[in-house]
Amino acid sequence: MNEQSGLSGAEARARLGVEGPNELQADEPDGLFRTVLRVLQEPMLLLLLGAGGLYLLIGDLGEALILLSFVLVVIGITSFQERKTGRALAALRQLSSPRALVIRGGERLRIPGREVVRGDMIVISEGDRVPADAKLSSAVSLQVDESMLTGESVPVRKLAAVGDTAQPKPGGDDTPFIFSGTLVVRGWGLALVHATGSRTEMGKIGTALSRVALQPTPLEAEVSRVVRTIALVGLSLCAVLVLAIGLQGGGWIRALLSGIALAMAVLPEELPVVLTVLYALGAWRISKRGVLTRKLSAIEAIGSATVLCTDKTGTLTENRMRVVRLVSQAGVVHEVGEGALPESAHDVLEYGILASQREPFDPMDIALRSLGDRGLAGTEHVHETWTLEREYPLSPSLLAVAQVWCAPNERERIVAAKGAPEAIADLCHLDDASSVMAQVAEMAALGVRVLAVARARFVGESLPSLQHDFAFDLVGLVGLEDPLRPTAARAVAECREAGVRVIMITGDHPATARAIGARIGLDRELVVGAELDAMDDEALRARLGSVSIVARAVPEQKLRIVKALAASGEVVAMTGDGVNDAPALKAAHIGVAMGARGTDVAREAAGLVVTDDDFASIVGAIRLGRRIRDNLEKAMAYVVAVHVPIAGLALIPALVGWPSVLFPAHIVVMELVIDPACSIAFESEPEEDDVMARPPRGHDQRLFALRRVVVSAVAGLSVLGASLATFAWGLHRGEDVARSLAFMTMLVGNVALIQSHRSRTLSIVATLRRPNLISWLLVVFVGVVLALIQLVPSVGKLFHLGAVLPSDVLVATLSGMACIAWMELVKLVGRARRRPV
Repeated sequence: MNEQSGLSGAEARARLGVEGPNELQADEPDGLFRTVLRVLQEPMLLLLLGAGGLYLLIGDLGEALILLSFVLVVIGITSFQERKTGRALAALRQLSSPRALVIRGGERLRIPGREVVRGDMIVISEGDRVPADAKLSSAVSLQVDESMLTGESVPVRKLAAVGDTAQPKPGGDDTPFIFSGTLVVRGWGLALVHATGSRTEMGKIGTALSRVALQPTPLEAEVSRVVRTIALVGLSLCAVLVLAIGLQGGGWIRALLSGIALAMAVLPEELPVVLTVLYALGAWRISKRGVLTRKLSAIEAIGSATVLCTDKTGTLTENRMRVVRLVSQAGVVHEVGEGALPESAHDVLEYGILASQREPFDPMDIALRSLGDRGLAGTEHVHETWTLEREYPLSPSLLAVAQVWCAPNERERIVAAKGAPEAIADLCHLDDASSVMAQVAEMAALGVRVLAVARARFVGESLPSLQHDFAFDLVGLVGLEDPLRPTAARAVAECREAGVRVIMITGDHPATARAIGARIGLDRELVVGAELDAMDDEALRARLGSVSIVARAVPEQKLRIVKALAASGEVVAMTGDGVNDAPALKAAHIGVAMGARGTDVAREAAGLVVTDDDFASIVGAIRLGRRIRDNLEKAMAYVVAVHVPIAGLALIPALVGWPSVLFPAHIVVMELVIDPACSIAFESEPEEDDVMARPPRGHDQRLFALRRVVVSAVAGLSVLGASLATFAWGLHRGEDVARSLAFMTMLVGNVALIQSHRSRTLSIVATLRRPNLISWLLVVFVGVVLALIQLVPSVGKLFHLGAVLPSDVLVATLSGMACIAWMELVKLVGRARRRPV
């Protein structure tokens, strides 16, 4: 390994395998034994164990074994869901790992920070988070903020190592050591990694940081409040039921079993599970679209965004330059395409390349060289044998560069210059530059960046000190553009349809910005950054209400724009990539950092990271954010609805003196349907057809809104009413038959609730045509349960269910399906009024 080439790929992989990834020690995933212990502490499982114990006390071994076997089934389902969620979160952690620029095999590669190994050569620059402890081999104006290790807020200077130097503690100027987790605030450097992971200075104290408890999001807090409230009410009802049955002479064992059944029916244990599963798997779905979720609150907010403020370069455009127009000195215009270049354009391109670096780094130099390789190949305009004698760099007083070339065996030097048209016109001492500047204005109005190209010849011994001392002649103009991404215009249109206003913030000239905006559909007003500085906060809020483009903007103005929009009641998403963008990203409701070109500071301040820097990916995240929120609301509404009939069937018969309808075993069967339905089935539901055709929801809209809770409760009451009706209808044939009818009605009604809640606008017939494997598996499961109950007498006996006639099955099935008829009618009316249920 040497400094120029770094480690080879094989060496890096070998060290990664031996020393492990460059990350702090993560908590070990729970094994089966720990999972079982934790699950057994859940209230639902404790109630099941309690009921099983009571059945053992009264000698009902069969019922006890059923309940205890269900414990194993619930543990299996819980383990499966946790494993699926854990895999999604682990994949997200790997994707969102800080990135590092390393030299491997002589090439610079951007890799996840966790893959950096000891011996890697890393390249760090302003805005980067140092990925590992390392020793500098070269540094230019390098300053590092080590406050997270030292508590000292002033950045420290860093110098390249000279000889062997012992590593000091973090802090202090002019040392060659940099430390994992610290922030580069200025300059750049090249360093050799000597410690990774837990062996770094950060690793020695990082374990404690990784265990800091995070505060719950507003949505998590709301769910917790609802769960506590319902649990408190449910336990109170259980106590009342136990006392009522016991004091009426129904027996205390039966009273306790009825109380346990009611507690299992009322306890909304699924709500936190739904929240965890939908957001974990939702974040994973978003990551597959190129957007990483760093903060849960960003998923809550992204679907509610009303304004999306975006950079132009690299987000709406491809972040590269290409030559689109060549104009000769005689005014002949050539629009560059795939075809051959005319002779009139050769000189412009030839001298543009001669004024550029031979090994280009600047995007405009790369664009000229790329076109030259294609358009000038095989012509006399290519000069690979010429040698560069001197370069005149760009300066604030003259925005042009010039390069002096020597041809083999020639005394005459060729001088090529390129730069701002005004500067080149000055170098050429044009008496009348009006025609040139008119051409420049025309190209700028099209969103094209314009360079002018000039040439001179020089014969003499010593070159002049200034470019002005050459006798330059104008060769022509070069028009370049950063191509718009093919998806940009459609993504902006999709935002408009979704009620999300797009504001493009760019440092470009107003004419260029306006031309780009017109091509992607941003046709509202334009404001210049200097104008914003002249406004007070109130005037700024009023002005931004009609603006779609901010030109000549600087990063520091983004924060003020965010605050002004937020003060106007907007839910703001802001993109950024630089160190100066971090305050705006943190202040926005949804900070969106660029993953490919962004700094670590920007990524850490943001809630979302776009790995491909594409504006369309951000719009895709808005779509998925709305889908996730929709599916969460559907799942929560279903949980509320399905608990109403279970609780009612556990409570009402006991209060009116009827035989018990539900035993704990019945409720467990229901839970085996409810748990996967409310989590995985609803999470898998595709988005509504109108998800991007409706206005954004209010950012403060509650998950358990009164209207939604009332609709869900009424849906549950419908199933409860149908189940009680079939139970009462079958009582004259015995309580086991009546219980069978009620149980079948409730199971069918539950399936109907699932299918109806899958969409708040589509009819159930249309919903059934939408792909959702889990929901269909639940239908099959319910069908198998009903078949076992009726066709296998021993199974029916274990569940205290009696045999019924085919006509009874038809009645129960129709009763369960009829429960959602009113919901379908409401949807029909809602579609007419364009209002979801």
